[in-house]
Amino acid sequence: MKAYHYLIIAFVVWNLAVFLVYGADKRKARKDKWRISEKTLILLALLFGGTGAFIGMRVFRHKTQHKKFTIAVPLLMILNYICIGAAVWLYLRS
Repeated sequence: MKAYHYLIIAFVVWNLAVFLVYGADKRKARKDKWRISEKTLILLALLFGGTGAFIGMRVFRHKTQHKKFTIAVPLLMILNYICIGAAVWLYLRS
């Protein structure tokens, strides 16, 4: 398996974890329990978890009324793909 395959696998696993964090936060919101901070949720999207955050927002209908999330998460998801694409492109050129 090539090195960039590991990068893609890590990306998928990380985004699954971020998706589950968004689901856990929604569950905590419904049960009126301690919540994950908005700063942490945005940070997870920034740290290559944009896809998991975006899908989590849609599936769990979580944070969809917050402009901060409806704007930042899709932009971070696009940024994540640009960075991953650039890394794979640079690897393939070498």
